[in-house]
Amino acid sequence: MLKKLLSSVCLTILLTPLVGCDHKDIGIGVDDLLEGRIKVVYDWRYCPDANPSSMELCLYPKDGSEHLSFNLVGREGSYVSLEPDTYDIISMNNDDLDWAVYRNTDNKDDFKVETHDASESSDYNLLVNYLRSTRANDTNRLASTPGMSWSTRKDSVTVIKSDQDQVITLYPKEIVCHYSVEVRNVENIELARGITINGTISGLADGYHHGARISSDTPVTMPFTFSVDTENKELHSQFLTFGECNTVKSFHNLKVYLFLADGTTFEKAFDVDKQISEAPDPTHVNIIVSGLTIPRHGGQGGINPDVNDWNSDIIDIEM
Repeated sequence: MLKKLLSSVCLTILLTPLVGCDHKDIGIGVDDLLEGRIKVVYDWRYCPDANPSSMELCLYPKDGSEHLSFNLVGREGSYVSLEPDTYDIISMNNDDLDWAVYRNTDNKDDFKVETHDASESSDYNLLVNYLRSTRANDTNRLASTPGMSWSTRKDSVTVIKSDQDQVITLYPKEIVCHYSVEVRNVENIELARGITINGTISGLADGYHHGARISSDTPVTMPFTFSVDTENKELHSQFLTFGECNTVKSFHNLKVYLFLADGTTFEKAFDVDKQISEAPDPTHVNIIVSGLTIPRHGGQGGINPDVNDWNSDIIDIEM
């Protein structure tokens, strides 16, 4: 009996309640340990390559009392001890979440994750300053892209007093979408050296509702950075999003921004609405556009006629 008690205590202390969530004390008496000894198992059949280093387990008692939250190390699951009750459960990875902002965590049906403003990232200083100067009336927030995220929900799980393990199996799914952007036939691509090239896509969802299992209905514009393929005369980018809004229809515009060292900024827009809205797989969207010329700026020739395809501004940039 003592061996069994010590084993249960060791398993219990592996679970650390997260700050800010109500935590019902888990006693160390024999009777307490026999009440609701739960083995939480994650079945990754829907995303076998997922590799989170930890998972957050949120339990919402049916009586409406404050929810409990535990950190489970690894992706396989662990043991928890709970008071007998009926719970709704939401679980998601909680590793590598510097990008994440949680909203309404005490409401299982409106629990939402979204991203920080892009202005908080030094990667987009030039873009943020430029848009502040030229897009004062744009109501869409410029939001950072998310990182990898998986989550799941299971309702009406009843925990009973028992001296046997009760197994709860959860089935996480990936909640983010993979986007790639390819700009082909880029003329003067050799001039891309030393130029910062950013892109944005408008009309994307600002977050995901873990409880409702849907993307949000708040559209944002998400920025990203291009890499340069000089040999093939192409620009490439890959990043994650929350996909389209759940019910709100927003137009999707791709914009390419060139930031020159002298403070001149060029931007060009592409209509990619159908490529996103009619993508065969909305979780893996490949966007391809063609026809872009990097303008020759400065030097003996000044600005060449190629800039006619661009909108340009000269503004003071905070470096």
